[in-house]
Amino acid sequence: MPDIRKHYKEVIVPALKEQRKYKNVHQVPKLTKIVISTGISSEKERDTFSDAKEQITKFTGQQPVIVNSKKNVANFKLRIGMPVGIMVTLRGARMYEFYDRFVHNALPRVRDFRGVPRKGFDGSGNYNMGLDDVSVFTEIDLDKVKYQLGVNITIVTTAKTNEEAFDLLKLLEMPFAE
Repeated sequence: MPDIRKHYKEVIVPALKEQRKYKNVHQVPKLTKIVISTGISSEKERDTFSDAKEQITKFTGQQPVIVNSKKNVANFKLRIGMPVGIMVTLRGARMYEFYDRFVHNALPRVRDFRGVPRKGFDGSGNYNMGLDDVSVFTEIDLDKVKYQLGVNITIVTTAKTNEEAFDLLKLLEMPFAE
C-alpha cells in the first residue's frame, strides 16, 4: 500500500471528518482517478505519437491510449479517425503512487515554482492543471527527448464542492499558491 494512501486512511479521513462534521466515513471525499492527457497536432511528424506515448508510459507506469478525432474539421485538415492526442487514466495504487511522485518530486523541479494555482477547480470538486514540460519527472531521460511535451492533469475526487476538494488536496500536501 502506498504511503500516501495509508496517510489518507489514518490521518486525513479523521481530520476531514472532524473538520467538516461528517457523520459517516463514506461522506469524506477521496481521490477517484487521475487523468493525464496531451493533444498533439496532426501536422507533426509521425514518430511524435510514439515518442509521446513512450514518455507518458515512463512517468505514469501505465500504457496510454491514442485518442482519435471524432469529427472532420476542415480548417485544421482533420478527418475522422486521425490521431489527435494521448491519455492515460490512473486508479488505485498506481494513482496514489503517481500523486506522491508528482507532488513531492516533480512539482518542486518546475522552474520558478511558487505553488499550483487555486483557480483549477471546476465547480464539481475536480482539479485541473497543466505542465508545460514533462522533463520535470525524474523518469524522463532528457537526452532521448526529441519533442517537448506538455500534459494536462485532472485529479478527480468524490467531493461535492470546490472547498471540500481544496481541503482534501491541501491535506494530501498539494502545494497551493497563497
